[in-house]
Amino acid sequence: MSRAIKHLLIGGLIIMTMGVPTATTANENDLKLTIVNPKKLYDPTPNGYSTAVIVPREARVAYISGQGGQDITGALSPDFSVQVEQAYANLRTALEGIGAKSDQVAKLTVFVVDHDMSKLEVLTKNVKAMFGEALPAQTLIPVPKLAIDSMLFEIEAVVILE
Repeated sequence: MSRAIKHLLIGGLIIMTMGVPTATTANENDLKLTIVNPKKLYDPTPNGYSTAVIVPREARVAYISGQGGQDITGALSPDFSVQVEQAYANLRTALEGIGAKSDQVAKLTVFVVDHDMSKLEVLTKNVKAMFGEALPAQTLIPVPKLAIDSMLFEIEAVVILE
């Protein structure tokens, strides 16, 4: 039986659902992410991410658009650490908006303007504060500029919905 794939765009979020045969059922454990950090690779957990995350077969996937460090009025602090903290708060709010929790985030992509090693401590502190031991897969992309001139940090997420 073929699977139907549907996409729905809602306020900057793309929610993808996959129809499955009605005979297929999933128990609660089937909808949990499996974090994989192979012993033969460098352990990335001290830096706030996991090597890979396996998504359950029956899960729905949501994509959260890049969240910057803007407060509710759209204002941006000139301070990198303040922007990162606010961006993670904005990500939490976006997760709540789709009925998800941080342990449902499979993948993060972060964009850092003028990245250097001094910024890693701020990034690691914030990702560990939000995700604890359930660290998602993550990619950091250094960029010369983001959508708004004073924006220094942006984070987007792939989320598994139960």
